[in-house]
Amino acid sequence: MRGLAGLTLLLAALGMPGAAAAEPRCVVDDAQREICLDRPAQRIVGLSPGVVELLFAAGAGDRVLGAVRYSDYPEAANDVPRVGSHTRIDMERVLQMDPDLVVVWASGNPQEQVDRLKSLGMTLYFSEPREFEDVASTLRRLGRLAGTEETAEAVAGTFQAEMAELEQRYADAPPVRVFFQIWDDPIMTVNDTHLISKAIAMCGGVNVFGHIERLVPRLDRESVLAAQPEAIMAGGMGEEDTTWVESWRSFDDLPATRRDNLFFVPPSSIQRPTPRIVRGSRIICDHLETARERR
Repeated sequence: MRGLAGLTLLLAALGMPGAAAAEPRCVVDDAQREICLDRPAQRIVGLSPGVVELLFAAGAGDRVLGAVRYSDYPEAANDVPRVGSHTRIDMERVLQMDPDLVVVWASGNPQEQVDRLKSLGMTLYFSEPREFEDVASTLRRLGRLAGTEETAEAVAGTFQAEMAELEQRYADAPPVRVFFQIWDDPIMTVNDTHLISKAIAMCGGVNVFGHIERLVPRLDRESVLAAQPEAIMAGGMGEEDTTWVESWRSFDDLPATRRDNLFFVPPSSIQRPTPRIVRGSRIICDHLETARERR
């Protein structure tokens, strides 16, 4: 024991990697819980496609041994074994993997299953980015837990710089009233606390349903018609499926339809709180510039 303690002190004095690995790695997650690991996580399970994408972006992709359905970015994420879906976790599969870190989607995973994982003594990190800055912070925190700080810092810094550039470019853009559709049956949108709505606002848009209290409100078609949006944006069931946007083309009473301001946004570029939200934000900004030109 004395020899091991002496070796640890010597490594610390020399700045050797063994000392850093022995230091506790502590961060505060999005549920304001302190998470500490004795050493960098080696066996990580991610419980949403966005979480898995963040782990890869933070440089920890090779540590991810379990992911949920639709975890498809980057390409390497397709090869990670599945542990169910974000709405129904395969608990037995997770337990078999014996992870040293489970990254939970705070508002998306079933609460009773999350509670069960916690009761089994698993180390959980709750992820719920609600601001652009939270995306960068999440990258840094996951990098800290995985021991991939250098990669995480580089990606986070680039993300912040690109978002700041967009914010500055459109700071004085004339407002455009926008309806953003994220689901078709029932029709669903987002309120102003959602990152999608924050991207719209950054580009000079005004979310016509941003005032609704619920994060993801359900709507009827009459509500959209009454709101009279100047632009309608929607994703779809796939990266090139424009069906939801096209369904509004028959409603001539809408300013968005009359001016042909019906715009498609690839869903994965904007619906996951990851560095790719830069791409989605640029698409939204470009669409709103088109709407302004058509006035």
